[in-house]
Amino acid sequence: MVSLFISDLHLDESRPAVTAEFFRFLGEQAAAADALYILGDFFEVWIGDDDDAPLALEVIAKLRQLVDGGTRLYLMHGNRDFLYGEAFCQASGATLLSDPSLIQLAGSPTLLMHGDSLCTDDVEYMAFRQQSRSAPWQQQMLSQPLAARRQLAAQLRQQSQSMSAMKAEDIMDVNAEAVTATMAEHGAKRLIHGHTHRPARHDLGGGKERLVLGDWCSQAWCIKADEHSIELISWPVGA
Repeated sequence: MVSLFISDLHLDESRPAVTAEFFRFLGEQAAAADALYILGDFFEVWIGDDDDAPLALEVIAKLRQLVDGGTRLYLMHGNRDFLYGEAFCQASGATLLSDPSLIQLAGSPTLLMHGDSLCTDDVEYMAFRQQSRSAPWQQQMLSQPLAARRQLAAQLRQQSQSMSAMKAEDIMDVNAEAVTATMAEHGAKRLIHGHTHRPARHDLGGGKERLVLGDWCSQAWCIKADEHSIELISWPVGA
């Protein structure tokens, strides 16, 4: 049984090479796998399941094609696409996972997360995360017309980029104590996450490890696992 894990594709009309690489990945690696897990920030922004932008509709169709071909699809909210709902999952065939989710993988209990909730040193972001995950905030957001949501999303994205540029690098990485506490709480031997754009495989000692997925930009990143092994792999976008 082969499972694939990806995150942080940040699909957007302005990045056609990444979209093309993802579609190729779906038709080749993912189509040959038993399961594909997308661990957040799949789109650069998701303004609601009623989004009728051509890219959104094309991606949904490609995902449905993958699922209809026999690959199970799992999706997790990220900090860019936390407004995925039931309609998106029904259309694409995806199963929405809670963050975190514990699965058995390659012989070990493995915790899946987007990773942003582990960045506890970034107090400003954590406050926004709590606000944006609340039902009242999301209902207010989704009640606005599509055009208004697109404009607000663009403003939030620009604000996020400006704020990130002023923050120290270590603040935007995961907090080691938060990692330890979260893994212990869920009885996990392995943690897989994205969000930080710092792909690596960390030995945590005591038979535990943390695998970090990279973002798709000039390189594509994926974790491939079967019953016996797990590996972090990458390849050039458009190769």
